Amino acid sequence: VQLQASGGELVQPGGSLRLSCAASGGTISRYNMVWFRQAPGKDREFVAGISWSGGRGSYSDSVKGRFTIFRDTAKNTVYLQMNTLQPEDTAVYYCAATRVVRSSWSFPSSFDYWGQGTQVTVSS
Repeated sequence: VQLQASGGELVQPGGSLRLSCAASGGTISRYNMVWFRQAPGKDREFVAGISWSGGRGSYSDSVKGRFTIFRDTAKNTVYLQMNTLQPEDTAVYYCAATRVVRSSWSFPSSFDYWGQGTQVTVSS
């Protein structure tokens, strides 16, 4: 499966943004899908995930209550709705997928397919 992330841009603190991850060459209902992010000088960090069967999703503590992951199977796309954005949310955001999560959802090595990343900058 190929993944194309988009939607990142400059936004003011307190603002909202929606990222998209369009999949091709595979159906997202067969994949566990996640969003990671990586800020300069930091490790890649798990943000949110949704299993192949759908459902409410899982979140890191730093974004819980502010971010929502959801999918549109008709468009074969996974989204990350980000609300109440803060400067510490500034990072390159990556979507990723795997058929089987080999260990923890929070490990980048658990995911086989990656999008190219989209830059989110939260600044006034």
